[in-house]
This record gives sequence, structure tokens and C-alpha cells, in this order.
Amino acid sequence: MSPPENSVNNNYSNNGRAWEIRFTSIDSAKSPSQFAASPALRANLSKPDALDAPDLVCLSHLRWNFVYQRPQHLLSRCAKNRRVFFVEEPILSAATDWWLDVSIHESGVWVIVPHLSEGTSEATAQTAQQAMLDDLFRAADISQYILWYYTPMAVSFTNHLKPLAVVYDCMDELSAFKGAHPELKANENQLLKRASVVFTGGHSLYEAKQHQHENIHPFPSSIEKEHFATARNLSEEPADQKDIPHPRLGFYGVIDERMDIELLAGMAQARPDWHLVIIGPVVKIDPETLPTHPNIHYLGGKTYQELPGYLAGWDIAMLPFAINESTKFISPTKTPEYLAAGKPVISTPIRDVVRPYGENGLVRIASNSEEFVACAEEIFSESSDVRTKWLSEVDSFLADNSWDNTLDEMLALIERAIDDKRQNAAGRMKVLS
Repeated sequence: MSPPENSVNNNYSNNGRAWEIRFTSIDSAKSPSQFAASPALRANLSKPDALDAPDLVCLSHLRWNFVYQRPQHLLSRCAKNRRVFFVEEPILSAATDWWLDVSIHESGVWVIVPHLSEGTSEATAQTAQQAMLDDLFRAADISQYILWYYTPMAVSFTNHLKPLAVVYDCMDELSAFKGAHPELKANENQLLKRASVVFTGGHSLYEAKQHQHENIHPFPSSIEKEHFATARNLSEEPADQKDIPHPRLGFYGVIDERMDIELLAGMAQARPDWHLVIIGPVVKIDPETLPTHPNIHYLGGKTYQELPGYLAGWDIAMLPFAINESTKFISPTKTPEYLAAGKPVISTPIRDVVRPYGENGLVRIASNSEEFVACAEEIFSESSDVRTKWLSEVDSFLADNSWDNTLDEMLALIERAIDDKRQNAAGRMKVLS
């Protein structure tokens, strides 16, 4: 059922439970029902019967409005042809009331955020999340659906659900990250047993997990080439970057335990006339541990739409990742994005950057600050003919790389898994009859 359009606070009543569903940032005049397919979704449907496409319910450890990356690229595209619900981990606060916040992103994705009180036990939080999710399913009339997991930790409160298919998009080895839950590996084993199809965020992660599931496929990071290619022709500088001298070496992304802080400091000390531009939020590490040389400029987080404007003003793009357990299986989305922007790239020897980008001569690989400096000096000394040839090779390599193609391949595998499940069920029924 759907909530009443003119209810007080635009909320959904759940028959006396200890929480409510609160709708925020929703214009009810655009749709007769809060959860109905949006006009934009209906306009994108190529066939009338496409409205019957199963809903997609995603369980994620990432926040939709944090950094725009793989989930946002894929699920925003999904939302053009079906309802997509993106369920985040709970937010804990001092408030004593609990609620399920529901908002709709401009992409058409429904963002679902449980709000619980600080001090809530883990067991109680899981029970509450299960009940809140059940309320959401009833309110939104979610009956034919696909479960899409980014976090194995959601298995504990979703095992009772009966989806058409279970997708595990394993974009990182989360158990190797700082602060990983001690039960994450055990939960992942449960998820792998239940999954209909598994995707990995890169080839190295696929190689590590290929024997753990019979229907597993590597899907390295893709790009929106047109978006980042605009950096090749932009001349207007963002206000907080325009006064930084050249040459500039830039990085954007989350700044956490995966960043090689010593490498940054070493480069800044070795070449004080070079300027390092670092864009992104600092998480899980103390900002005080970051090097503070005068030629390192931390500009904070930027939106996905703003990134080409910053890239345009860099001379070289960097991937200064530490080589540790947390980076063993990463496949940085920014690698093809930097290249699409036409920027030379230097990276530490991350396996999914070395293969294929380093091996194809598209990205220079350096293990320490001395090698980074040497690579940058080589780039600065290149002739225009060498640069033109390199850029032609980049464009050829990226020609078929797109999030649209990636999603099409993923959806085909999901549909095949659903068909196989139906055929197996039909076969069992035939045997029983």
C-alpha cells in the first residue's frame, strides 16, 4: 500500500510500531503515489510491459550522497527502467525516536536510511533493520524484486526475503579495510552460498574468488568518457585551484588508509617547485597525519560534476596508493577517468592498474617518491608527437569502455540466472507431479 498524500509530516503509519517511514524531498504532486514509478522512469520505458520489470533493492555500506562511484553509476542507469531502492546502513544519533528516512535522488533512485538511537545493540539494530525493511516492502508494494548486495553485513537481516535473484557486486575486499567487522568474512561466505550471480570490481579480485562461486564474472571499473573528455577543452579554472602554480600533479578520491602518505611527503620535499593537488574527503585516518608541506594543497571533496574542471588544470594525474592489504584487490575507477580526460597518469604498482594499463604503456608505474619524480620528469620532457601518439592509444583502448555496456552485460547475466532458477523450479515440479 502507499502512504496518504496529505498525511501529517508526509509519513507512513505502520500500525503502532516504534518507528515511522518519513518521506523527505519528495513532491507528491508529481505522482499519485509516493512509491509509484516516476514520470521520468515512465518516459524512458521503451515498451509498456517494461513497467513490470522487477524492482531492485540494493543493500550498501556506502552512502549514496558520499562519493559518486560504481554503485551510483550502475544503479542510476537501472532506475531508468525499474524502481531502485538503495538501502544504507543505519545512522545512529542522540534522538530517541527511530525512523526510516525515504528520499528520491534526482536519478530516480529511492534512498532508504534507517535512523536508530546511539547505544542500540547490534542484535537490536539487526532486528530493527529487518522489520523496517519489511515495512518498506509493504508500503512500496515490493513483491517481484532482485536483491543486490554491496555489503555482506546485510545478510543477517535479509535472509528471510525471497527475491527473484541475489546479486553480489563485490567491488572491494572489504575484510581487508580498516575497521572491518570481525564477522564480515563469515557473512560473505553466507552471501556467496545464496548468490545467483557474483560480480567483482576487477580481475585480481576475480582471481582471488573465482573458485568460491560457479557463476562469477569480473567487471572492472568503467567510465563516462564524454563527461571526463570535457577536461581536454576546459580553460576556466575552479576558484580554489586557479592560483596554485604549475606544474600540478593531482589526485581525487577518498583519502584513507589506502593513501601512501610517505610517498606524497617525499615528492613534495624532492620537488618543492611542483604542486600536489589532493581532492577528496578524509575518512578513517587522522587528518593530522597528512603531510602539510606548502606545495601540497588539500581542496576537500568535490562533486562528480566538478571533477573534469579540476582535472583540466592538472599536468599529471596520480594514483599514490600504498601497497598493503587494503589495496591488494582494488581497481580504481579513476584510472580510466584520468585517461579519458587526456592526462598522463603515474600509479604505484596496483595489480589492476599494472594489468592492463601499465602493460599497455598507458600508465607509468612507480613504487616510491623517487620513481614518481623520475616518471613525472619523463612526462614533462615528452615531445608533442609522443603525447599525441599516446593519446591515440588511450582513446583506442577506452573505445568500448562504458558504464552502459557494463550494466547491459550484468543485466543479461542476471536475467539468465532468473531464467535458470525458473527452469529448475519447473523441473522439480514436473518430477513431483
